[in-house]
Amino acid sequence: MDDVMPFLENATRGRGVPRERLEDVAHHYELFGGLSPINAQNRALVVALREELDAHGIGLPIYFGNRNWHPLLADTVREMRDGGVQRALAFFTSAFSSYSGCRQYRENVVVAQESVGADAPEILKLRAFWNHPGFIGPNIENVSAALARIPADRRGSVHVAFTAHSIPAAMAHHCRYESQLEEAARLVAEGAGVADYQVVFQSRSGPPHVPWLAPDVCDHLRQLAAEGVTDVVVAPIGFLSDHIEVLYDLDHEARAVAAELGMTMVRAGTVGIQQAFVAMIRELVQERLDPSIPRRALGRQGVGHDACPPGCCLPGTGRPSPWDAGAAQPP
Repeated sequence: MDDVMPFLENATRGRGVPRERLEDVAHHYELFGGLSPINAQNRALVVALREELDAHGIGLPIYFGNRNWHPLLADTVREMRDGGVQRALAFFTSAFSSYSGCRQYRENVVVAQESVGADAPEILKLRAFWNHPGFIGPNIENVSAALARIPADRRGSVHVAFTAHSIPAAMAHHCRYESQLEEAARLVAEGAGVADYQVVFQSRSGPPHVPWLAPDVCDHLRQLAAEGVTDVVVAPIGFLSDHIEVLYDLDHEARAVAAELGMTMVRAGTVGIQQAFVAMIRELVQERLDPSIPRRALGRQGVGHDACPPGCCLPGTGRPSPWDAGAAQPP
């Protein structure tokens, strides 16, 4: 628990998040003994990816670095440099494009490189994967499995709420976060045979006066209950593993609201280390190693870009980005 507030301060530095909100979120960790499961989940993903790369004869080493807690990205980049790595590919554990989910990671990489020095490795990001079959397919499986837990005679009237982390509305204006979420939800709903669904949001953390994307998942449940809906599947499509924000915001808070409303709520799983998802990461690596390999994507928006164009995914909240005015663009 002694690490929780320093971690939250790192994660929210410069964003004007009230101290009371940090204390509220610290309580979320308290419910789980102060232990965040995300490092263990990421390490499990590293192990699964190592096996996948080895099975396909790809002998690249794998390194793991965090933005806000140990192992910190700068330490990881230094370890890479000391290990003789000169060029690397970066997989961001975020499927969708936004400042928080992409550009800020690019900035973090550049800052880490600068802290290591001129001999830091070159680091190139892999493309966003919101519409890759290896991400959509496992989500279809997870939603289908959740639907199967609803009694058969009620399954036809189930509502599916796809959740993602809320971001400031001004930030959303500068990126494709909402449109990518809507497209991913459409593809998963279509694959799972779901007609009644909606994208909703969770985990808001900003100042109360700043507009963020809505509706909140708990408010959405209340609206559904008012409309007579009795069965809902909540699918955290915006997240890759069952970390604190999924466990608290959905399994604890949203489930309590659903119970209070007399609704049956089933929470779908995240992609975690499902084989198709791990294979997708290997594909993203292979397509950068060999440009002749076909790039796969589903739906209407096509394949995402490798090199992000200047000016994409700006913060949009008045908080400056290091690359907004004349600085070199991050890779």
